Amino acid sequence: MNEIDIRLTRYGSRVATELTTAALADLSARYGGDGDTTPIQPGEFDPPEGAFLVAYVDHEPVGCAGFRTFVEDETTAELKRMYVAPEFRGRGVAKALLLAIEGAAREAGRRRIWLETGTAQPEAIGLYERCGYIRIEDFGHYKGYPDVRSFGRDL
Repeated sequence: MNEIDIRLTRYGSRVATELTTAALADLSARYGGDGDTTPIQPGEFDPPEGAFLVAYVDHEPVGCAGFRTFVEDETTAELKRMYVAPEFRGRGVAKALLLAIEGAAREAGRRRIWLETGTAQPEAIGLYERCGYIRIEDFGHYKGYPDVRSFGRDL
């Protein structure tokens, strides 16, 4: 695989919308419904309060991830919309995106990062655990759902 190019992108841009639509379709196939009904405002991903990154391979957008500042604690970033197109999975794109998001959050002054995922995403859980994330108390929109798994790590 060629080099992964990761770029800061506006959340509401065409490329971000295409990737997040694909992410929600993937979640819908795994969990049913709309995939993820977490309320998101596009401005939440604007620096310095957040960031939205798109990964490119051969100039083709293949994945995305964003962080927004956790409302209850401004030192915590919340990872959202982590997604890699199926044909590019297993090639290091997700790890590159995750490291880039962690770096952006750290540069914005965040000291930790949290995320929600679920039992229907074992590959995501594996990635997070390999990257040093540990289970934390469930939080956020899906707190209390039986299939939710929350993870976090210090930056």
